[in-house]
Amino acid sequence: MFILNHSRPAMLLGIIAGIVVLNIAVLSPGLLGVAIGGDSTLETAAGVTLLIVSLLIVLYGSYTLLFNPPVIHTAVALETREDYITALNRYRNVRVLSEDAALALDQLERIDKKKKILLQVLDGRFERTELSFRKFNTVIQEVEKLLYLNIRSILSKLSVFDAAEFAQFTGKKNTGRFSNALLQKKNTLYNEYFSYVKNCLAANEEILLKLDQLLLELSRLGSTDAAAALEMPCMQELTALIGQTKLYQQ
Repeated sequence: MFILNHSRPAMLLGIIAGIVVLNIAVLSPGLLGVAIGGDSTLETAAGVTLLIVSLLIVLYGSYTLLFNPPVIHTAVALETREDYITALNRYRNVRVLSEDAALALDQLERIDKKKKILLQVLDGRFERTELSFRKFNTVIQEVEKLLYLNIRSILSKLSVFDAAEFAQFTGKKNTGRFSNALLQKKNTLYNEYFSYVKNCLAANEEILLKLDQLLLELSRLGSTDAAAALEMPCMQELTALIGQTKLYQQ
């Protein structure tokens, strides 16, 4: 397993270019006068040594920049939607987390679209000053906060997840260097990370599904009566979900 960061190939090309320029400057006739295969044994040894060292630098740079997983840190401040997107994008190049990060980003996109559609439907049925509109709007806003809260929890969990150590562990666990007991403990620990992330994502999918159900119920609503609107099953479920979450946070 390896991780590829798109900015690292450019750094590697810079290193290679520097090595090439250095070798040309040292080995070209008329510059420093170092020649391989010439009359001077010392010059030949210096030239060969330079080539070997250059090769080792390129090989080490290739491994470090292309195959060595980066340590990922999550931004502390998560205040705007863009902050969440930026934080999640940091995990898009981590193979073991890329699919979950992509799903979380997709959930942010979908909640935004559903919120806009719901508000458009509400605008078509109620005046913004009406109790029904205010109640629906409050529930939608609170449900959106729940989804973002789950994303925040994911990012908080991943901020202490060491992708480099995980990649190193998975690369060596079959070599016989670790005991079965240690392998089991490490597997359990990593599975806790992944299970937590997936549970939060699943909770968000439930939220998105309930918003779809709310939209369907709104489309079937034949009356603009506030009491009828607030008694819709999905509306009550969302209200209960919000209440449970607030109680849990206390």
